[in-house]
This record gives sequence, C-alpha cells and structure tokens, in this order.
Amino acid sequence: MPADSLDFLHAPGSLHPLDPFDAAHRPPGLRERKKLKTRVAIRRATHRLIAEQGYEATTVEQIAEAAEVSPSTVFRYFASKEDIVLSDEYAPAMADALRGRPAGEEPLESLRAVLTRTVVALLAHEPEETRRRARLMAEVPAVRARTTRTMAATSRALAGVLADRTGRGADDLQVRVLTAAVMGALGEAMVYWAERGQRDDLAALVHRSLDTLRGGPVL
Repeated sequence: MPADSLDFLHAPGSLHPLDPFDAAHRPPGLRERKKLKTRVAIRRATHRLIAEQGYEATTVEQIAEAAEVSPSTVFRYFASKEDIVLSDEYAPAMADALRGRPAGEEPLESLRAVLTRTVVALLAHEPEETRRRARLMAEVPAVRARTTRTMAATSRALAGVLADRTGRGADDLQVRVLTAAVMGALGEAMVYWAERGQRDDLAALVHRSLDTLRGGPVL
C-alpha cells in the first residue's frame, strides 16, 4: 500500500469511526462531539449484537440497552435498523475530496480516486464493520434495498460537485448517470466481495468495476 494512501485517515482510536478526508476540517464543537459519540455508540452496539446473535434477532430495544440510551434516542439518530448498519456519514467528506481533485482530471478518474481511498479507509478503520455490512448487503433484502437509497443520496452529492467542476448544470443528465453508475459499481463490487468470502482485495475489485464502466465488459 503506498505510504500516502493512509495520510487522510484519523489516528486509531479517533471518536469518529471514519472521516477519511477530515484533516482540513475544523474540530467539531462540544455539541457535535456529543452527538457523534452517541451515534458511534449506537452503531458499535448494533454491530456487536449482530455479530453475536444475527441481524434478524437484533432489536432496536436491545441496541438501545447495549448503547445505554433509550429506544427513542436510537430513532432520533437513525430512522431504522437498516440505517444504523448502512448510515452514510462519509458523503460530505467524499464530496470535499472530489472538489480537491486536479482540475483537468477526467471525471471518472476523479471518482475512482475518491471511492478507492474511501474503501481503503473503511478497511483500515472499520474492518469488521465493513465486512459485516457487505455480508448483510448480500444476504438481507431489507439492507440491500436501503443500500440503494443510501448510495443514491451519495451519488447526488457527488453529482453536484462534479457538475461544478465540469461547468455543467446541477441537474445535468450525463453527470447524474455517471455518478449513479459509479456508486452502483461500488455496491456490486461490495456484494461480489461478500459472496466470494471476502478473500479478494476490495479496492482492486472497485478498480475492476470502474474499468468496466470505461470500456464495457470483456467477454
């Protein structure tokens, strides 16, 4: 792994589970830190319970007890159990990273750089949660459906940045199609990774997926 591929990560033990491009951001205030601490506690409790007893057997009431909060607090932070597993807290950081890519870089290559660095960061900071999330995407229909919504929201955020970078309109169809295809490729790479026992290099699978978007499948 290149030495500079991890220079955007928080140090181990950071409060935030992952903000791979946070180095240029100001530290959050006390209120934001408290909210973040609660979100992290809920997510960690959820993943621990799922690991112990399975996804379907894990209830919001159990999650609340394990996180030492009330069920209403869980729902104040997350709309559903699927949201806890798949909450996308990284879209703003990914959008900022996309803004920082070289101005003349091809859009697909800019998106490739952002996605692969995010995958590396997830595996470095949340290896077990990332693996469990991918398995649930592959195995649980409700999680797979929620994944589609989460990735669509991230796609819209990236499309707005890409439109600005390319001088196109905020609702440009080609920009929307490109970012949606890239996020779809990421999702399929993760499911493929999970279905094959997570033996492969996930970042390499993302690269392969994006290569398919560039030239079409080689059959």
